This record gives sequence, C-alpha cells and structure tokens, in this order.
Amino acid sequence: QVQFVESGGGLVQAGGSLRLSCAASGSTFSLNPMGWYRQAPGKERELVAAINKAGITSYGDPVKGRFTISRGNAENTVYLQMTSLKPEDTAVYYCHAVAWRSGIPSNYWGQGSQVTVSS
Repeated sequence: QVQFVESGGGLVQAGGSLRLSCAASGSTFSLNPMGWYRQAPGKERELVAAINKAGITSYGDPVKGRFTISRGNAENTVYLQMTSLKPEDTAVYYCHAVAWRSGIPSNYWGQGSQVTVSS
C-alpha cells in the first residue's frame, strides 16, 4: 500500500504562484512515475504533470511553460511549482503514482488539494 501527504493548496489571485508537495510512504520503492492530476467541477480528471525515475517529465498542454514538476531529495517526494496561475487552473489537484509489483502496475491517489485562482 502507498499513502500520500499532500500540502500547498489554497487561494491565490490570477498571475500568482503556488507550490504543491506530495510525499509518499509505504511501499514506495517501485513508484514510477509520480505526478499530479487535477479535476475541475463538471470536468474529467486530467494529467497536469508527471516525472519518472530517470527525471523525464511530461505536462498537460494547458500548463506547459507555466508549471514545473520536480523530485525531492527523497525519490518518493514530488513538487509542483505553479506560476502565472489562471482562473481556469482552479481544481482539486491529486498526487498520483504508479506502483509496480511483478510487472503489474497499480494506481494510487492522494486525497486531493484544492487550488482556487481568483480573477
């Protein structure tokens, strides 16, 4: 099992910045990749950013050039630096990781952090 501790959400004005943190515990040795998804009211959950153990990153189109994902010194910690925030970035942001056992992937999700961007 994998558990997450998320922090850093909140309310910010358009154009501002926020930093989300996610620390995984439990069976973390096989987590690859880790990242963030978000879900706005009435919309489907979408990829925000992900990073694998090699440090290769991927981003959803709406956040490219504004958000940066990185790993902490511990491999089971990831950060999402969000800049130039827009009202359309308002959503619940979920930390996500894929755990591998015997070649079989399992998805794990954090409890979610609310990010609200006011205009």
